[in-house]
Parts: sequence; C-alpha cells; structure tokens
Amino acid sequence: MKKLYIAIALLTVTFSTMAQKIKVTEPVPNNYRNTTTTDTASIADIKWAAFFAEKDLVKLIDNALTKNNDLQIAEKNINIASLQFRQSKWNSVPQVNAFANATSTRLSDNSLNGMNASQSLGQHHVDDYSAGLNLSWEADIWGKFRNQKKQAKALFLQSTEAKKATQTAVVANVSKGFYDLLMLDAQLDIAKKTLVLNDSIVFVVNLQYEAGQVTLLAKQQTEAQRLIAAKLIPELEQNIQLQENAISVLSGTFPEAKERSSNLNSIVVPENLSSGIPAQLLSKRPDVKGAELALQAANAKVGIAKAYFYPSLNITAVGGVNSFESSNWFTIPASLFGSVAGGLTAPLLNSKKIRTQYEIAKVERDQTAIQFRQTVLVAVSEVTNALVKIDKLKEQYTLGNERVVTLQKAVNNANLLFKNGLATYIEVILAQGNLLQAELELASLKKDRLAANVELYRALGGGWE
Repeated sequence: MKKLYIAIALLTVTFSTMAQKIKVTEPVPNNYRNTTTTDTASIADIKWAAFFAEKDLVKLIDNALTKNNDLQIAEKNINIASLQFRQSKWNSVPQVNAFANATSTRLSDNSLNGMNASQSLGQHHVDDYSAGLNLSWEADIWGKFRNQKKQAKALFLQSTEAKKATQTAVVANVSKGFYDLLMLDAQLDIAKKTLVLNDSIVFVVNLQYEAGQVTLLAKQQTEAQRLIAAKLIPELEQNIQLQENAISVLSGTFPEAKERSSNLNSIVVPENLSSGIPAQLLSKRPDVKGAELALQAANAKVGIAKAYFYPSLNITAVGGVNSFESSNWFTIPASLFGSVAGGLTAPLLNSKKIRTQYEIAKVERDQTAIQFRQTVLVAVSEVTNALVKIDKLKEQYTLGNERVVTLQKAVNNANLLFKNGLATYIEVILAQGNLLQAELELASLKKDRLAANVELYRALGGGWE
C-alpha cells in the first residue's frame, strides 16, 4: 500500500511539471508614439467624479451608473460567475447521499426461494427495509478539480473586469454625449444670433429695393442667406432632442429633457494630461486584464482536458441498517451493514474523443493568447490616437479661433461699409456666411477637444473606480 501511495505521488508531480504554462504578459513599447516620458503618473488614477469639473455632467454620470441596463446585466454575470466559482470549490469534496428503501417481493411457490421462505418464514413474500448513507469520492490525482477551480476563479475575475470595462464605456459615452449636447446648444445660439444679424441686412436691402437702389436679385439673395441660418435652427433643435434621448438610454430612462447649466464657451479644456507609460495598461485597462484572465481560464481548461487521459481513482462506501422485518429495522447493532470499495478507471475506447477535446482546448488557448495580444495592441493604439488628437485638435482650435476673430471684424466692417454705400450686399452676405460656418466649426472643434480628453481617460483605463 505504501508503494502505491508513493507511485501516485510521483505521477502527480510528473503531471504537474508536464502541465504547460502560458505566459500572460505581453511586451509593450516603452513609450507611446511621439512621447519620451518616463513619468508613471496617469489620469487613469483619478476617480471619474474628480476628473469631470461640470456638476451637471457628474450628476448625469452618477445616474447612468445607477440605472444603466448594461451595467446591471454585467452585475448579474458577476453573480453567476461567483456562484460557479463557489461550486467549483466543492468538486473534490466527497458526495454523500441518504437513502431509505422498502421492498416487498412475492416469491413463486414453485421456486427454491419461495419454498425456503415458506418453510423458514411461514409466508410467501419477503419484505426488506434499509436506510443509510452512501459516499462517493474521486481522488484529484491529476489536478482536474484544481484546474476547474482555477478556471472558475479566472472566469469570475474576468466578469468583474467586464463590468469595469462596461462602466468605463458608460462614463465615456455619457460625457461625450453631454459635450455633444453643449456643442449643439452653442451652435443653436450661433444660428439664432446669425438670424438676427441677417434680419437686419434683409431689412436694409428691402428698403433699398423699394427705393430702387438695388435689384430684385439683391433682395432674393439676402433672403436666401437668411434662410440658411433659419433652417439651421429646427435642425439643431432636432439634434438636441435626439442627443437627449441617447443620453436617456444610457441612463436607463425613457426619453426626457436633460437639465444643464454648463455652457460650452465657459468650459476650460484641460491640457498637459498625464498618460503614463504603456506598461501600465496591463494593470489599468479592464479589457486587458479581462483578456489576461481569459487566457488563464483557457490554460486551466487544457489541464482539465489532459487529466481525462489518466486513470481516475474512485472510492465508494455504503452503510446503514437493513432488515427483512420492520420491527427489527433499527435494532442496533444487529441490523447494521456497510461496504467500502475502490477502483481505478482508465479510458480505452474513448481515448480518441479525449485526445480531440484536448487538442481543441490547446487551440482555443492559442486563440485566447492571440486575442490577448490583440487587446494590448488595440489599447496602446487607442491611447496613441487620443494623444495625437489632443495635440492636433489644439492647433486646429487655435487657428479656428483666429479665423472667427478675423471674420467677426470682417462682418462688422462689411456692415458699416454697406450702410455707408461703400460695400455691396454680396460682400455682406459672403462675410456673414463665412462667419456662421467658422463659428459652427469652432464649437465643433472645442467639443472634439473635450471628447479627445475623455477618450484618453477611457483608453488609459480611467472611469471604473
């Protein structure tokens, strides 16, 4: 018996050394493209409530995190994975079942058993009463149950990372939607102011037309220019409601208006945001951590599949009380019975099926490793893209702002010259049209700058704490 224990121990050690380990770290560049910093400070360390300065935005995000349906589904997935992980801890525990049986058998009078029962018991039927416990246990020699526990734990942790990734997406999408809303508010205000300005020009041109100073063409063109701004107003009002509805869906509510006191022009775009180094993404990004945990689960699955190649040691035991007379059923110790059995079961004819499942598990692990590498690649790319957007959008905004200032001066000069007869209505229309387009573009650029900051925050793994 001692030799048997030693042999089993040696096989267990051998198998554990044979189990293939998979490397779950992925080399990343030392720096993001066009950066040379070694500073590990990152905006991802900032909690989302402190990252956003607008109180009405913070309120929207808080409401969305409470009611968002995707987050609630992710929470249920965590509950499921938690229950499965708890169950996996009991896989190696013996199964114990209680039983109680009562049987009555009518024996043939012409059978040997019937004749014996008739002579010994004086009756033609035999009753049997039994109650007790049966136990079955499979020894975890090859680590099958240990790997099942590792797999369940990895899947549980992966579900928590999935919820974190969902939360970062919700925070980013709500904030981007909020900034879109502020941009539309600003553009609506621009369109209304432009319409008032156009109305004044139309009024003057109509007076000149009635006085015979300009042609019908001048009157029609100034009115057409006015309609450009007028058409923008219902279009922007439509987009505002659509954006409010989109935010409502993210917040888990039916479409409704969103109260806001923030103004796009009053928001200061944060600059010099710290991005840290790429290696931090392995611990900060929930999707990267989730991909790493998926790889751990896949590796554990390979170990489970491999364990089925080897014999399984099963031990069973049954014990209780048994009697053919109910009056003696619980007579102790006369009615006691028990048995213990143990055996090894090795696969023979189904070895091909086990081999196939093992090979599939290895291929699936390789797939998961590739998916992990792809997740890291995408993460670094997203941060790099956000950084270049922040840099180039700042340059575009500076130039766009200069253009708006110049065109504002041009419109003022054109209006003065027109009223004094030194400029034509064409020059006024052109100046007003250019200013309208420039102001709309400037509002869009500022929104894009704010969205780029949010995207960097999300890409670095911020928003789930």
